Amino acid sequence: MTLVQDTESWLALGLIDGLGDESIRRLLVAFGSPAQIFSANSAALKRVVKTKVASKIVQGADGNKISATLEWLGKPANHIITLADSDYPPLLLNIPDPPPVLYLKGRRELLGSPALAIVGSRNATPQGLANAEAFAEAASNAGLCIASGMALGIDAAAHRGGLRGNASTIAIVGTGLDLVYPASNRKLAHELAEKGALVSEFPLGTPTIGSNFPRRNRIISGVSLGCLVVEAALRSGSLITAKQALEQGREVFAVPGSIHSPLSKGCHSLIKQGAKLVESAEDILDELGYCDTGTSAANNAEPEGEQSTLLKHLGHDITDINTLCLRSGLTVETVSAMLLGFELEGIVASLPGGRYQRLR
Repeated sequence: MTLVQDTESWLALGLIDGLGDESIRRLLVAFGSPAQIFSANSAALKRVVKTKVASKIVQGADGNKISATLEWLGKPANHIITLADSDYPPLLLNIPDPPPVLYLKGRRELLGSPALAIVGSRNATPQGLANAEAFAEAASNAGLCIASGMALGIDAAAHRGGLRGNASTIAIVGTGLDLVYPASNRKLAHELAEKGALVSEFPLGTPTIGSNFPRRNRIISGVSLGCLVVEAALRSGSLITAKQALEQGREVFAVPGSIHSPLSKGCHSLIKQGAKLVESAEDILDELGYCDTGTSAANNAEPEGEQSTLLKHLGHDITDINTLCLRSGLTVETVSAMLLGFELEGIVASLPGGRYQRLR
């Protein structure tokens, strides 16, 4: 059998309506290869899968979809990786439900690299975004590829940090790789395809389906040595990734935050359940046996004098101008001018509703 024919058989398995990953694995155990599955008769197939699914296997997959995918594979940097390939990620192979086929766009070798998953809220705070980027960059410079889901917020920040580091980053997405979701991350997706990798278990053309995103989370944790949650509400999808990481025997880390912030509740809950509290990337790297190369950004010097006093009154919780004026005794005009200067220096971020948050 030629390589093209073998590839077609693997693609066809993933395109049979109603044939899930577990059934595919059972069929592979029973028949040995995708080609032999399609060569089997209906009676033999029915001993492994339901009658309706067996009939669809006998009928075969949609030839137009297979042709379109083969055309996609003919373009540079597009790949599929199957359970039969030697470079299928060994960590992922050992989870309870490894995907039989992975579609990949970008640097194929990254999928087998030692990785750290970084996940969190889509509606992250400025400090959360800064933390995600800084942790990701430091871990990437230490040799850990960053795995995340290319969602808005923490995921996107983690990818940006990973791209700046030495080990780059991979995005595990919940759609076909011919689509970009969310559309606002299109520029990031192009950068990932060029310098990192985009990965999906879903065939080309798979649209945005809500149930596919929690499902893909097991791959994010599955390819990784550990999972870091930066910000998460109590019902965040990031906690699903953390739970799957625990079930897969991975290390779970969480960044603590303000006791008043809803986006800290999920992280605090994880810490109560045994996740490791981390305050710096070194906490993670030490646990996983990696060393920071020291290429992450150094801390900038803090302001002095009256500006320093205002920062102390600001603290690290989100605060409004009126509260700052009451705490400091300064006028609104003075506080506003100082805050504008802090924004320009990247020390403080402004939030909706006239509120501010300290970034360092």
